[in-house]
Order: sequence, then C-alpha cells, then structure tokens
Amino acid sequence: MSALAQQQQMLHQGFVPPQAQKLTSLFVGSISGGVTDSFLNRLLVACGPVKSFKRLITPANKPQGFGFAEFEDPDSALRCLALLQGVELPALEDGCANKKLLIKADEKTKLFLDAYSAQKMKTDADETMLQQAKMKVDELVAEINQQSQEAANSGLLDKEKYVIPPHLHDLQEADLPETQRGLVISEIAQFRERAAKREREKLRDVRDAMPQLAPTPSGPKVREWGKPQTPQSPQGVPGKSAARGKDPQGYNKPVGFVKAEDGAAAIGSDDRSMPGKGGKTDEELEKDRKEARRRDEEVSFRDRERRYEPRERTRIAALERSIARQTAIKEAEERDRVEMQARLDVWDDDESDELFYVDRTRWRQTRSRRLAAEEATDAESRVYEERETENLRVESEKFLARQMEDMQALAEEQRKAGMLLDDGAPVKLSVSLNPPPVKAEPIPKDTKPTVFGQEEEEEEGIKKRKVPLVKLDFSATEGEKAKERLQMIKESVPHNKEALFKAKVRWDGVSDPMIDRKLEPLIRRQMVNYLGELEDDDLVMFVVEHLKDHKGPQKLIEGLEPVLEEEAQEFTISIWRQIIFESMAYGEGLHTEKLMVD
Repeated sequence: MSALAQQQQMLHQGFVPPQAQKLTSLFVGSISGGVTDSFLNRLLVACGPVKSFKRLITPANKPQGFGFAEFEDPDSALRCLALLQGVELPALEDGCANKKLLIKADEKTKLFLDAYSAQKMKTDADETMLQQAKMKVDELVAEINQQSQEAANSGLLDKEKYVIPPHLHDLQEADLPETQRGLVISEIAQFRERAAKREREKLRDVRDAMPQLAPTPSGPKVREWGKPQTPQSPQGVPGKSAARGKDPQGYNKPVGFVKAEDGAAAIGSDDRSMPGKGGKTDEELEKDRKEARRRDEEVSFRDRERRYEPRERTRIAALERSIARQTAIKEAEERDRVEMQARLDVWDDDESDELFYVDRTRWRQTRSRRLAAEEATDAESRVYEERETENLRVESEKFLARQMEDMQALAEEQRKAGMLLDDGAPVKLSVSLNPPPVKAEPIPKDTKPTVFGQEEEEEEGIKKRKVPLVKLDFSATEGEKAKERLQMIKESVPHNKEALFKAKVRWDGVSDPMIDRKLEPLIRRQMVNYLGELEDDDLVMFVVEHLKDHKGPQKLIEGLEPVLEEEAQEFTISIWRQIIFESMAYGEGLHTEKLMVD
C-alpha cells in the first residue's frame, strides 16, 4: 500500500524522466539595453531552479539582446512562459528603448511541455508556487524600474532622449563605398543645414504670429477731410489734454527717438506714434533681437556638434585602440625582458636540466624519432602530391578528349551543312576582271570561246555550289553540359567532417554579395529548423559576419556551441558544404545560380 501511495505522490509532484531534462530550454529575447545577466538570472530563478543561462557577446564586447535559459524541471519552464512573457523592462542605457521580454520554446520543447501539462494534475501546491513566483517577479520588476527612475533623476540616464531606430543610425565613413563616400557625406550635411534653416524660420514665424500686447490707439485711424479735428485726451493719462501740434511727436516737429527714462510718458501721450512696436522700447526690442540671434547661433552650434560628434568619437576610439595596442606590446616586451633577465641571472650550464646537457644519448634517440616522424609525414605528403598530380593529369586528358569530340561533332555538322568540303578544306573563291587561262578541256569546233560566256558559266557553277546555310544553336548543348558538370561537382563535395574542413575555400568566388543573396537565406532557414521562429536576426548576422571575415569552420562551431550545443557541428557542416560547392564551381568557371548542394 505504501509503494502505491509513493507512486501516486511522485505522479502528483510531476516526476521528470532523465531524458526530459534537455527539453526544458527556452529562448529569452527582446532584452532591453543595459539589463545585466545577473538580474536576468534572478528573474529566471524566481520562476524555478535554472540549470544555465547563456547569452552571446558581440564583437564590441557587449551582450546580445537574446539568450537561452535551461531549467531543471518542466514546471519551472511553464511558470517562466506564464509569468515573464510580455514583461516590460526599462532600458538602463542612453539611446535604448524599453522592451517587452519574449519567452519562446522550440517545436520539440513546446510539444513536450504541452504533453507534460496535459498529463499532470494541478494541485494547491502548484498554485501556491505560481503565486510566490509572481510576487518575486513583480518585486524584481519594481526594483529595476526604481533603479531606472533614480538614474534618470540623478542625470545618469537621459529618458527624454530621442531613440533612433537601428536602421536610421548614422553610417560611419568606413561603412560607405569609397566611390560615393564624399557625395553621401556632403548630401547629409546639406540636408541637416536645410533642416536647421527650416526650423529657425518656423520659430521666427511663430514669434511673428504671436498677438501684440500694444494698447488700442485712441485717435481715428483715417483723417476725415472737411470736418474739424477735435483734440482727444490720451488714453494713458486721464484728464490731460494737449493739442496735436504741441505734442512732442506732433506734425509740426520731426519724429524723434524715445528716451529710456520718459518712454512710458511718450507712449501714454500718443499711442499712435509707435503702432508696430507693441508697447516696447527700443532697448527691449534690441534685447529681443539679440536673444533671437543667440538662439539661432545655439541651434546652429548644436547642429554642427551633432554632425561632427560621431566622426570625432570614431577617431578617438581608433586612437584609444592604437594606444592600448602599443601599451600592450610594450608591456609584453617588458615582461619577456624581465623573465629572460631573471632566467639568465640564475642560468648555469653545469646545473642545467635540459636533456641536451644531461643525457646526450637520450636526446639523440628523441631527435632520431622526431626526424623519422617528420620523414614519414614528408613521404605521405609526397604520395598525396603525386596522387593529386595523377588525378589532375587524368582530368586534363578527359577534358581534352571531350573537347576533341566536340570539335569533331562541330566539323561533321558543318560538313553536312555544306560549310566544309569532303576533304575538310574550305571553299576557295577567286574573283578577277580577266578570265583565267583555260588548259584542261579542248574547245569544240562549233563553239567559239567568249569572255562573257566563261563568266556566265562560272556564275552558274557558283550557284550550283551555293547551299542554304543552317543556323547552329549550341546554347542548349552547352547548358546541358554545364548542368552535368555542376551535378558532378555537387556529388564530389565531401560529407566527412575532416575532409570537408580541409578543403580549400576560394573566397574570391564566395563574395559578400553572394553571401547576402544566397547564403543568408540558407542560414536563416537552418536557424528556424533548429530554434523555431526567430524574433531577432542577431544569430543570423553573427554567422554572416563570420563568413565575410573569412574565418574557419572550427571557430564557427565554437561560437555557436553555447546556443545550438551538439547541433552546432551539424549546422556548420551543412553551411560549409554549400561554401565548398560554390568554391569548386567558381574554380571550374561555372555559375551555380540558385542551385543548392543539399
């Protein structure tokens, strides 16, 4: 009875077979910039025990925006899918936007988790663990949000900064083609100048369109001729009347400037004297003009700074790398010098433990074995070279035989078409104004030889020899032979890992445009087959950049092992077979077009 109860308890607790351990890996993508691995580990551990969390590193020594988490049991993986999917994490770096986490499982893991969830019976303990995990996740998210807010308040993080999408980032000068670099940079500079000018004009129009705060003039706008003009009291100073002619700005005096100390009195005495100045003195207007000029200069300076800053940043980074490299070289030389000096200070030939000085006989035996191994290796290399030479000679003979057969077939077709005589000599035509001397046949008595008669006979003979020519089309034959040759090359691509990785790659045939056009879709399809649907192209671009840098297959396997594990070797072999196929076809002068090796 106790054994049966123990089995039921194991069933209720979700017993996980050993072969199911490797099926609990999840893809963690869309990670916000600045979020560390330690925080992600805490977030994943809140859902359950984590066996490992792997995250790739970019060439710039920055973590990628995705990773792979492996849980110790399926329950933790299910809680991670339920709690962390769509959780928004704040960005802890300038220029990065907040992102929502993307938790996915590949096809195999998804099928396994669905079957496990369908077979398992949910209990109150599972619900309690789910609630506890949800509380931990909420606490961690609140903690990182508070950390982001504190960084923004202290000025360490600019949350108001405009986030530029990756496809709109400024291109560096090295990223532009050499033939178009100057044109592109000048066009970008002109575009930014025009944008800054439009912005300044827009601000000026907005200031001009603002309502004026000047008071309404007290006098009539238009003088009515024929009617007496009655003096009116100024609106600014009640109870004070003055004739227009006796006013400081009257008609019988020239217009003068307003003094600063009595500006208010002048405006109050006659509001119509300065209708366009909006009730401001000359000093205030001059101050506004200086402020507007200062703002324009500030906008222009910021635009120039934004244009020059990326270039200067690139130069500074290159200079820092050069200085660091020189410093490292100097430190290595100094370290080697100190080490060699310390070794030479204590060196003694009599007390040396080197085999050459201690046991000369043993040293000779070791040296003879090493020389024998080198000679054996040289003999193998010579045999391999002779075998390759023989294979090349056989291939050359086959090629010459095929060329001879093609030439014989072409001559036969030309002979059938009348382009060649039976003896293979071409037809020789002779054109002359004078008739050639005739020696062969005697002229009959009743026939008189005439020049015109001989010319007519020659023309008739030429007409008899003329045969309608047949247009030969060799495109179909050449296309079929090219397809047969490509098929032979395709079958000769090795499947064995050692032979495949030792094959020579013609990188001049595997160019960057060909990698983008043909190999990148192949890499994407293989990644989808191994990992399911991809949200980010970081892993695909990692493989593409590896191929464009002309690196070897073993380094590619080492770079993909943290993600694909044992499937990294299979993926690299499939990609490398296509590269070897392209190289061999390029060496034969053939175009593969869309032909794939697998």
